[in-house]
Amino acid sequence: MIQKALFGAGCFWGVEEHFRTINGVTKTEVGYSGGHTKNPTYESICYENTDHAEVLLVEFDEDLISYELLVDEFWKCHDPTTLDRQGPDVGRQYRSVIYYYNDMQKNIANNSKDRHQESFQNNIVTEISNADVFYKAEEYHQKYILKGNSCAI
Repeated sequence: MIQKALFGAGCFWGVEEHFRTINGVTKTEVGYSGGHTKNPTYESICYENTDHAEVLLVEFDEDLISYELLVDEFWKCHDPTTLDRQGPDVGRQYRSVIYYYNDMQKNIANNSKDRHQESFQNNIVTEISNADVFYKAEEYHQKYILKGNSCAI
C-alpha cells in the first residue's frame, strides 16, 4: 500500500537525492509546507516571512519499507541539532521538521527522536508537527541533483 511521508531537513535538493534511491520509495517531490502563505514560491520562502519550510514529500510502498525506516534515514541525511540551518543555508525555511499524517506516524517520529538523541552530542531541535498543505515547488527544483546540478551538502 502506498503511503506518504513529509520531511524538512534543510535544502530540499540533497534531501530528495538521499531518499529518491531508497528501495520502496516510489515517488519524491520537493516543495513547501508549514507556513501561512498560500501558493508560496521559492523566492517568497527565501525573502518573505511565509514560515514555510523546504520539504520533501515521499511516497513509499509500506510492503517494501516502513515509515520507521524512512524516519531513520531522515536522521542520517542532515544535522537535526542546528536550529533553522543546515550547513551554509540559514533561515527558518531550512528547519528540521517531520510532518506526520496520522497518530501512528506521530508516535513513530517522537519515539525515533528520543531513540536517536543519544547519537548526537547536542539536543535535537527537530519539530514534529501535523502535516499541513504541501505546495509543490517549481519544476526546476524537482530532482535537481539528478538533472546534473550540484548541491553543497
